Amino acid sequence: MKSYNLDRFRGIIIAMYSCYNVSGEIDLAATRRLARYYADSGVKGLYIGGSSGEGMLQSVIERKLMLEAVIGEVGDELTVIAHVGAPATRDSVELAVHAEKIGAHAVSAVPAIYYRLSAPSVEAHWQAIIDSTDLPFIIYHIPQTTGFQLSVGLLSKMAAQEKVIGVKISAESTFELQQFKAAGGEDFLVLNGPDEQYLAGRSIGADGGIGGTYGVMPELFLHIENCYVQGRMAEALKWQFIVNALIVDLLSFPSLYGACKAILKLRGYDTGEPRLPLLPVAETDLFRIHALNERILGFAAQAKGEGL
Repeated sequence: MKSYNLDRFRGIIIAMYSCYNVSGEIDLAATRRLARYYADSGVKGLYIGGSSGEGMLQSVIERKLMLEAVIGEVGDELTVIAHVGAPATRDSVELAVHAEKIGAHAVSAVPAIYYRLSAPSVEAHWQAIIDSTDLPFIIYHIPQTTGFQLSVGLLSKMAAQEKVIGVKISAESTFELQQFKAAGGEDFLVLNGPDEQYLAGRSIGADGGIGGTYGVMPELFLHIENCYVQGRMAEALKWQFIVNALIVDLLSFPSLYGACKAILKLRGYDTGEPRLPLLPVAETDLFRIHALNERILGFAAQAKGEGL
């Protein structure tokens, strides 16, 4: 049985967007404001430096700055998971050591990217990160971007270690999610990645989820979670369908990240534009962003009313 408090990782965890100023540099004040907004929303935690956080587009120093600002603002209130995946193992280790030093609650990592790696290479990469700290480790499985397909065999081998407490699975198959849960056992966390499949993931074994679109509609995912926990499956399904329609609209823009950042700006949380090659929302599409934001806010108010 794992000695870590696994309950702190269950529930809704936002994959937080990075905040930049007009020059494209990390904006620490904006980062703290956004972290505070999420803490006040009632979510369980924040996942820093992942796909939504543009971690792979940032330097090691920038990733440290983002994490420091978040932990400084909400580290005593929320679970903070530092994604430390990087192309070079030595950078991942440096980020992991830093995360432990400043008070992160866990580290997580994708396989090293770009090179087509064998399973032993990925295992060595993850093991170096695991051995570098006393923090619990969460595997990040996202084969559509890394090109690496995590096998049940390697997952089982990693999960046998005390410090490996779970996997964030962003693969599109809920069958794979169920297989990972079965392989890891009850004392192993499986966190749903695809936001449009949150309820499906939960119903087939996920312990919670980590997602980017949670960041513009945390109230809706919290409502789905509450309905699920209370056994109100028909209502949970209704709200998952609402969320999915909103995700379809978000995906209609040149980049999901640009759309989410534009929505946050309308709400007074200016996170800057995403870094190229990720595209911002064009001026000609801002009217659609305004309309989509109003739709989300309307549903958020409705969900809050139903949750009373």
